[in-house]
Amino acid sequence: MSRLAVPKTYKLAIGGKFPRSESGRSYEVTGADGAFLANAAKASRKDARDAVVAARAAFAGWSGATAMNRGQVLYRVAELLEGRRAQFVDEIAAQSGASRAEAGAEVDEAIDRWVWYAGWTDKVAQLAGNANPVAGPYFNLSVPEPTGVVAVIAPQDTSLLGFVSAVAPALVTGNTVVAVASERFPLSAISLAEVLATSDVPGGVVNVLTGSPAEVAPWLASHAEVNAIDLVGAGGIDWVELEFAAADTVKRVLRPESGADAAAPSFERITAFTEIKTVWHTKSLI
Repeated sequence: MSRLAVPKTYKLAIGGKFPRSESGRSYEVTGADGAFLANAAKASRKDARDAVVAARAAFAGWSGATAMNRGQVLYRVAELLEGRRAQFVDEIAAQSGASRAEAGAEVDEAIDRWVWYAGWTDKVAQLAGNANPVAGPYFNLSVPEPTGVVAVIAPQDTSLLGFVSAVAPALVTGNTVVAVASERFPLSAISLAEVLATSDVPGGVVNVLTGSPAEVAPWLASHAEVNAIDLVGAGGIDWVELEFAAADTVKRVLRPESGADAAAPSFERITAFTEIKTVWHTKSLI
């Protein structure tokens, strides 16, 4: 007798848990051929606010960890991604219509990109910080620190690679993230959240919302507890209004990007979400 398949349920990822939308809404995710793949939660304003609360609560612990420890944690995520590679290949192929070879190449590149950013955790201070020359009996040090809670509108035309490319750099220096996944290709983002939940990444460090970026992004852009917003995947919505909303609460803003590899790996994507703290200290006169 053949057994019944157990279809996967894709939910939101907030505070290390996987709730349905408080609104009870969902939407159908279909493959390239129009076939039904899954129901995904359609996040609401309340879900966005809950995600920000979770990210804020997780900030002190994640930013307070040593750079070496954050690097080890992020490397562990890459290990788990490698172990679940077949699942991500299946999801990407089903959503986009790509061949398994093409989907596998995307997964491999996403893993490599995650490892690339993990390697930066204990190197950022050496490049972004400095011992500054000053005149007088004191010295001056500039040290990079995380900005805080970063909202991310992930690239909308890719699945796993675009999501990783936007989220990983924000984590390097200790920021926490609320990410709005691709509306069309959300499955891999939730599966990645499951990987994070079974790794050493503390709950709330990465929160994933699925649904309509046009609906959710304005609430994140105007939220006073969000310190920066990455609009890399917001080119298809009214991102100028989002920039205006972000200005009201003095957020850092990264504007939308387009092209085959939006959010390409770069050191600048890390420093975009850092602040520079300058410390003055007197020299001993003895």
